[in-house]
Amino acid sequence: MSAQPHSEVSLPRPIGAVPDARLLTEAVTRLRRALRASIRTDYPWETLPTAQVELLQVLGEHSPARISDLAGRQRLAPSTVSGLIAQMITAGLVTRDVDPTDRRASVVALTAAGRDQLAAWTTAHEHRMDAALSALDDADRAAIANALPAIFQLAERLGEPTDAATER
Repeated sequence: MSAQPHSEVSLPRPIGAVPDARLLTEAVTRLRRALRASIRTDYPWETLPTAQVELLQVLGEHSPARISDLAGRQRLAPSTVSGLIAQMITAGLVTRDVDPTDRRASVVALTAAGRDQLAAWTTAHEHRMDAALSALDDADRAAIANALPAIFQLAERLGEPTDAATER
């Protein structure tokens, strides 16, 4: 993969002046922002807040789940997740039931409407991403494809707990 971007892409700073971590953070931020904005433009029906979409995604993989488990997976406060879940219950995307293994706790699960919304969101994003990737040249598409395993590994590392004392 070429270290230099194409000339039509402008970076906030020259490549050599910023650590790779900062450039990667900026690239991911720009990618998320661009994807979010383009989806809202190309698919105006898509109005779910990103935090709710991310909860739908987690529930799509791990359902039913306790609020505390969802909060831990998303690194959010349980009260934040509880508020998001309340909105999603009102929208008919999830249900809350008593946990069969611990009647004092509750679990959240996707409804059929939640599964449908998640599938529509995923399909819309895949179509949008396919269109953007198709506009790139073969070398850039190959570079992105080759980087995907490392990006997934990086995401796994970022999801691991860190020792704050060693970071200081």
